[in-house]
Amino acid sequence: MSRIQRTAVNLLLNYISDRPMEKLPKMFEIAEKLDRGKLHAHQIRAMRNALLDENNVWHIFVKNLFRDVDKKIIQKLVECFFVNGNLEGEARARAIEKKYDCNVPWAILMDPTSACNLSCTGCWAAQYGGKHNLSYETLDSICRQGKELGTYFYIFSGGEPLMRKKDIIRLCQEHQDCYFFAFTNGTLVDDELCREMLRVGNFALAFSIEGDEEATDMRRGKGCYRKVIEAMDRMRAHRLLFGYSTCYHRYNTESVGSDEFVDDMIARGCRFAWNFTYMPIGKDARPDLIATPEQRAYMYRRIREIRETKPIFAMDFWNDGEYSNGCIAGGKRYLHINAAGDVEPCAFIHYSNVNIHDVTLLEALRSPLFMAYRRNQPFNSNPLRPCPLLDNPEALASMVKESGAKSTDMEAPEDVDVLCAKTAPAAKAWSEMADRLWKEKQESREAVGGAVQ
Repeated sequence: MSRIQRTAVNLLLNYISDRPMEKLPKMFEIAEKLDRGKLHAHQIRAMRNALLDENNVWHIFVKNLFRDVDKKIIQKLVECFFVNGNLEGEARARAIEKKYDCNVPWAILMDPTSACNLSCTGCWAAQYGGKHNLSYETLDSICRQGKELGTYFYIFSGGEPLMRKKDIIRLCQEHQDCYFFAFTNGTLVDDELCREMLRVGNFALAFSIEGDEEATDMRRGKGCYRKVIEAMDRMRAHRLLFGYSTCYHRYNTESVGSDEFVDDMIARGCRFAWNFTYMPIGKDARPDLIATPEQRAYMYRRIREIRETKPIFAMDFWNDGEYSNGCIAGGKRYLHINAAGDVEPCAFIHYSNVNIHDVTLLEALRSPLFMAYRRNQPFNSNPLRPCPLLDNPEALASMVKESGAKSTDMEAPEDVDVLCAKTAPAAKAWSEMADRLWKEKQESREAVGGAVQ
């Protein structure tokens, strides 16, 4: 970043510290100047229109954010996530992608440990135990290599990542130009961690929750819901940034999509919601948990309603394929490194050709399975059928066999045909619903376009 650009960023951060809502127009002017390659011009323009409209839900969202979250936390979010991770890093990543003809991720998901203090129904992590850990030196190396490629956003999963919270805080301190994020069950959040998160500023949490108390305790164990709520209360008291992560499945979809649940999460201080759908991974997988086509269609519509009406940023990683041109895995937007070091296309795709202890990050991105992803993305012309496992299992089976990738399941290696057989019925059932939904969406757009003309 040049001296002029750094000066602009410093000015942007100063605006946040004093009467930020009044200075939003100037902030967007700076953002446009920092977007040198105009890679985000459309997004910046859309954000400007939304945030400057006092009646828009996103204006309310940002106003609440500045009111309730410590200014230092917001400044680090803007500096590391938006400026470095998007405006600065994106241009570098695209240049390297062109040079090496491979995907370069916007985010890297990595597991500091396979250990977890819970044993949730249907979760493969419980099978691994505490056998595997990425050393601090390895985590640090991944961040350093990632920044060279233009990646400034690092996400922790597991296992329970906060079992390594001291190393994570150390990493946040060492890489103050990056933004860090963890999915957590919330049971290890204490006041000491909150104080450390406020000190480093560049670390946020998403609390895993399954809906109401009954639904959460069903999968995670008796008392887990109350512990998550206590952790949220503690984070809010320290004026920290956090949200929730939920896995919707056959028995809780209506709960996690309800106004009652979403409004309660907002009232407790959540600023974002990561919505995943259940994937039958591992030897203890529960295919009966897979959401029905009707439930997935419900979430497709529901998430869009939430975005339009509630002050929370909600994401659905299967139903949002229309915004990312299909699947984001395989390094297209993100990749996964498990606690043993295996570099996988996705947290749900436990196959790999390479291990981060043996290759560089760039070499991993050019490995056979990752290159197969690049050649085949998107996996379906309908962006509502993005996933190569849940929606197009034949695509995953073909890529794994073509690339010679091996199962990385640490306890019970799974043949790809066996895995894909679990999702094939759901893929077929969803295809009919998804095609109908996408046709309706296209017809609606055409009708709006015709009315405008």
